[in-house]
Amino acid sequence: MSLVSLKSVFKDRLFKIPDYQRGYAWKVEQLTDFWEDLVNLNEGRSHYMGQLSLKKVSEADYNHDSWTSERWLINDQDYVPFYVVDGQQRLTTLVIFINEMIAIIRELKGKSTDSDEDIYVGSLNLKQIKETYIVKGFPPQFVINTYLFGYEVDNPSFKYLKHKIFGETNGGSIDETFYTLNLENARQFFKENLKDFYSKFGIEELATLFKRATQNLMFNLHEIEDDFDVFVAFETMNNRGKRLSKLELLKNRLIYLTTLYDDRSLSSDEKLKLRCEINDSWKEIYHQLGRNKTNPLHDDDFLYAHWIMYFQYTRKKSDDYIVFLLDEKFTPRNVFDRTEIKLKTIHEIQEVMENQDIEDNGNDEIEVPQIAYKLQPKEIQDYVNSLKTAAKHWYNTFNPLRNNDLTSDEQKWIDRLNRLGMVYFRPLIVSSFLRQNIDSEERTKLFQEIERFIFISFRLGRAYTSYGSSQFNIAARRLRLGEISTYVVIDEINKLLDDWLSPNKGLETAAFKTYLTRQFKQDKGYYGWNGLHYLLYEYEMMKVSKSGNQKLDWDLFVKGNGKDKVTLEHIYPREDSNDYWTKRFSNFDKSQKTFLSGSIGNLLPLSQSKNSSLQNDSFTDKKNPKNGKSGYSTGSHSEIEVSLNDEWGPKEIYKRGVDLLNFLKVRWRIIFKSEDEMRELLFLDFINEES
Repeated sequence: MSLVSLKSVFKDRLFKIPDYQRGYAWKVEQLTDFWEDLVNLNEGRSHYMGQLSLKKVSEADYNHDSWTSERWLINDQDYVPFYVVDGQQRLTTLVIFINEMIAIIRELKGKSTDSDEDIYVGSLNLKQIKETYIVKGFPPQFVINTYLFGYEVDNPSFKYLKHKIFGETNGGSIDETFYTLNLENARQFFKENLKDFYSKFGIEELATLFKRATQNLMFNLHEIEDDFDVFVAFETMNNRGKRLSKLELLKNRLIYLTTLYDDRSLSSDEKLKLRCEINDSWKEIYHQLGRNKTNPLHDDDFLYAHWIMYFQYTRKKSDDYIVFLLDEKFTPRNVFDRTEIKLKTIHEIQEVMENQDIEDNGNDEIEVPQIAYKLQPKEIQDYVNSLKTAAKHWYNTFNPLRNNDLTSDEQKWIDRLNRLGMVYFRPLIVSSFLRQNIDSEERTKLFQEIERFIFISFRLGRAYTSYGSSQFNIAARRLRLGEISTYVVIDEINKLLDDWLSPNKGLETAAFKTYLTRQFKQDKGYYGWNGLHYLLYEYEMMKVSKSGNQKLDWDLFVKGNGKDKVTLEHIYPREDSNDYWTKRFSNFDKSQKTFLSGSIGNLLPLSQSKNSSLQNDSFTDKKNPKNGKSGYSTGSHSEIEVSLNDEWGPKEIYKRGVDLLNFLKVRWRIIFKSEDEMRELLFLDFINEES
């Protein structure tokens, strides 16, 4: 098989990404590898880009309405249309690279009066380059723009590519998805790197890069002849390089299955409709997964969660869901494996006639047995439509705030669950939205109980993360199907909570005390507890609900703001070299000071991050810094509350710790076995509130 350059690949060919393909998936690491290979390619050398597998588009296909813009090139200029089976990531990358190269050179060399015909890259002007690799206009009116490389028309990536990458005007509203985000990131990557390359090496080296990209990057060109092999080839070939996600593989598989039904079971129109529904579902899924550009959602996480909601959950191993979907449920074997179904036996027909008083007309014929597929087309249709519906709710559970699809209470409690950590409850939460007869009030009550369960079981009880997972994953499907109500789920939650609540409903604190003891031995104390930020933030929000004026930002609180910055402060510092602290804590040994510093009452959320070195300042300076910066007295509600103390010593640490534990008790409806049991959690038995 001979090697061909990109220049040869594009000669008299049109390329489209078929509907069973995934979108553009390359990230910065793949783009960086490509860039470095191109930049470091020695003069006169070639670089192997791998196999490019194409499937020629049949005349029947390109005479379809979706090929209107391309037919003049096919019929009048003998261009040959191809579907890209393998190699679309590399072709897309090269096309975006060339497009950005054109934009950079036009910006550097062009003048306001220059046309693309006047600006040259080597021996070619920009118009020639565009017409070879990007787009050609249909003469003489040039009303039609024909893109030499693109996607199926109804794919949102094609509209994004035309208007956001290639710059065609009048795009109107454009759907953005998980994949369009990757297209934009690739454009920005090449824009930045090409500008930097030019600033270092000049315009001539940019022309050299273009020549390398089009003439020195070599492909094995392979045409696939058999339709049957296309889908199989797609699955196997795309496991090279950046592997297909499970969701991408599943889309290809489902479209492939639609081609296997015979015409008696599924007419050509029905096949087309089903294929369109699959494409429409995946379009919506990737729109939802990519809606939040700063935090796109992982497609396989969604597929796994939906499997839990839709099929009978089993807990065997982590890839059990995809084994079921691709190797057991949606397989060619289940299409070809057909069973004979007898609609009525003679006895059943006679019984019906007698019960309905039907006259026997002497016709002994019975209904002919039918052949039914093991996997019905309706099953595929129902499944993909369920995926489509669930995708929106999946997005909403990650992005609840200022979300018009959710009530204010739903927003508030889902946000809490995200801050706390949903563990394995997201499928159950999505199921509560898929079930139509569950109202917002009922749903919110479920969210409240889930939040309480997670806090008590996992943050206080220190349960393993898998505790209860099978039970509530099964409940997710049963809730979606209407087999159980939210009240049944809440009852199951409360029964499991009995593991941490004694028969008289007192909290069993042994596991939590053991955990905290280890944290204090590591000189962390409550600072090392993974429930601390959530507890302190909820305490702050309780204060906000009474007086307003929220100053504490969750993201800043948990992530900090730069090196050596803190947003959670030890009021009495771990290193007490300041005279203020040494004087007030001189009666305690090193171990006791560790307990005082790490006790919950000594930890304070800050509305603004501050240098960690300032933690050793005196309490007076922390309340009202001499440098004029914000201190406790003008900070968060928790800071202001602490600033009302004249001094800060063991008594204040103890008292504030009791206040926070009392809040914990009320907020999560916890009854301690005794006041002593609760106060033991402060780890300050060597002092008391009056000391």
